[in-house]
Amino acid sequence: MVRTILVVGAGKSTSYLLDYLLKKSDAENLRLIIGDLHPENIPEQFASHQNCSVVRLDIFNDEDRRNAIESATIVISMLPARLHIKIAEDCIHFKKNLVTASYVSQEMRALDDDVKNNGLIFMNEIGLDPGIDHMSAMEVIDRIRDKGGKMLLFESFTGGLIAPESDSNLWNYKFTWNPRNVVLAGQGGVAKFIQEGTYKYIPYQKLFRRTEFLEIEGHGTFEAYANRDSLNYREAYGLQNALTLYRGTMRRVGFSKAWQMFVILGMTDDSYTIENSEGMSYREFVNLFLPYSPTDSVELKLRHYLKIDQDDIRWGKLLELNLFDHSKKIPLKKASPAQILQYILEDSWTLKEDEKDMIVMYHKFGYELNGEKKQIDANMVVIGENRTYTAMSKTVGLPVAIATLQILNGKITTPGVQIPIRKEVYAPILSELKSHGISFKEFEVPYLGYNPDFVAS
Repeated sequence: MVRTILVVGAGKSTSYLLDYLLKKSDAENLRLIIGDLHPENIPEQFASHQNCSVVRLDIFNDEDRRNAIESATIVISMLPARLHIKIAEDCIHFKKNLVTASYVSQEMRALDDDVKNNGLIFMNEIGLDPGIDHMSAMEVIDRIRDKGGKMLLFESFTGGLIAPESDSNLWNYKFTWNPRNVVLAGQGGVAKFIQEGTYKYIPYQKLFRRTEFLEIEGHGTFEAYANRDSLNYREAYGLQNALTLYRGTMRRVGFSKAWQMFVILGMTDDSYTIENSEGMSYREFVNLFLPYSPTDSVELKLRHYLKIDQDDIRWGKLLELNLFDHSKKIPLKKASPAQILQYILEDSWTLKEDEKDMIVMYHKFGYELNGEKKQIDANMVVIGENRTYTAMSKTVGLPVAIATLQILNGKITTPGVQIPIRKEVYAPILSELKSHGISFKEFEVPYLGYNPDFVAS
């Protein structure tokens, strides 16, 4: 019997997902339907596969959306998180299991009773971060607990970065996933975590000046800034009594200090629109945020405003983005500052066809066993192949694909709105990911507790 998998949305993170499922389609009796608003953008190697169909799907067209979901055996939604709810409600109505890589929203969580009552599985947060971070963390935490250990500390950091061989700009960064999420990172509340038993709060305007430095063997030094709410997973991970719980995002050293310039200027603001944005030059956009002067140039005003010198590396980073160019124009109508900044950054930070990205993930586990404090450090590094087969699409897409097949084959059976923190889910997925080169190196190190390299300024 043929089993139909509906994949809704086929963006940057789906190449490995589609590849995995199509390679298994004959043996597993699978048929893929890719529903996307722009089907013409689906790569030919997927669109022309004998077990794949591509359809134009506007999820706001209720009839088309419901027909597509009703015809599927299981649904994968790779849409932005805010759009999952329409898919989810239809999945309940038509009694279809659902898989997403997104954080569980309050709206999704509210469906839990209906999902359970219908015996359905809504697997969420099964990508990279969230996803592989949960699974790899719980594998070690469960192992520690099985030995009788007591968790004292857990820190986790993930970075979607540029591979060293493709690192060609002063920011040491290029986009490997949704650029909008990068520009808006950290907004919408304060970053919250607990460190050595003390609750810590970082407001957005200070977020990129509070960084922790991390050393990954063979890959150098990185910096990390705090995620919005590290305490969200306290109960899920069973870490209510842990003295430290801290989750963050990794970048190369120097990125955060430079990004803070955009925050200070107000360029990351998405709360209002600029009336005459269309046709505005990059230089004019920068000047919007600076004081008026009849004599000083835009460059001089910016350096004075940010208190940076001409030989400051941050100044070089701004120049590299062509921010003071008269000829480069913004094509966006009534765009917010954040939307315009995203457009400017994509102009410089888009991967070339043969460039490679890099995923880095780092966990720190502190625990007590038989009266002795111990620590395990674990890290994962994955290098992409090119602009299509990125490390980001691999580490996001493969867990989604593997989980989907596990559900179809009755290997994951517990119903409800959930994340992959149970051994039934994470053990087989992590095992299969190893065969694709996605695995962690673990090191037993002396217990440090509070990190003396933590920087607050």
